[in-house]
Amino acid sequence: MEKIIYTLWRYQQTSREAFSESLRGEIAEQLFSLGGRGLQVNLADADVDPAAGLRQENNRPLPDATLSLWVDSANDEVRKPFDQILAGVTSRLAAYLVTESVAIRNTRFPTTPGQRTHGFAQIAFLTCPPRLTRDAWLDIWRGHHTRVAIDTQDNFAYVQNLVVRRLTHGAAQLDAIVEECFPPAAMTDPMAFFDAVGDEEKFQKNLAAMMDSCNRFIDFDKIDVLQTSQYVLKTASA
Repeated sequence: MEKIIYTLWRYQQTSREAFSESLRGEIAEQLFSLGGRGLQVNLADADVDPAAGLRQENNRPLPDATLSLWVDSANDEVRKPFDQILAGVTSRLAAYLVTESVAIRNTRFPTTPGQRTHGFAQIAFLTCPPRLTRDAWLDIWRGHHTRVAIDTQDNFAYVQNLVVRRLTHGAAQLDAIVEECFPPAAMTDPMAFFDAVGDEEKFQKNLAAMMDSCNRFIDFDKIDVLQTSQYVLKTASA
């Protein structure tokens, strides 16, 4: 089984609400009918508008949604019908084959299929800085930063997707796509985000540790970060 992450842009005349309903309803059913084994939709919708201050946009415009699709094969001839369905409801899309590493599985706020995940999901689009070799970048990110991100933040889900290759023509160069879920308070309260509510000393310590770690492997003038509502419509094991 392989995991594809699509980045999706809606038509300007399509409202965020209509786009969300389409992806979670009719489009999801069509993807399942073609053999989709698992499906998750992340949408930059009104529910995450309070988190606008966390948005980082260096490569504009950011997508309106991401869609994670688990399939038996991501080969072109197998994937083409899935691409065509999504192309029919988007102004633009890009697809990436990824390998998924689940650093934190969401056991704190479990949901039923189709239900909105508690809080919000933050999606980070990463590229390897020119100053690092890919092996060095991977070692810092996966071998060292993972623990720091877990220890300094109130993230209750954490998925690291390493990009294997770009699947669609014109897709931007990405090396990783990271998914993290946080409680609602973290949208507007940095102390909640860094698991330090009411504790200024802990907040400053966690913030400094996180920034120091990120600076080792991220160029902040290249990264994009999108806040979304997450909907797990079908788990890949189902």
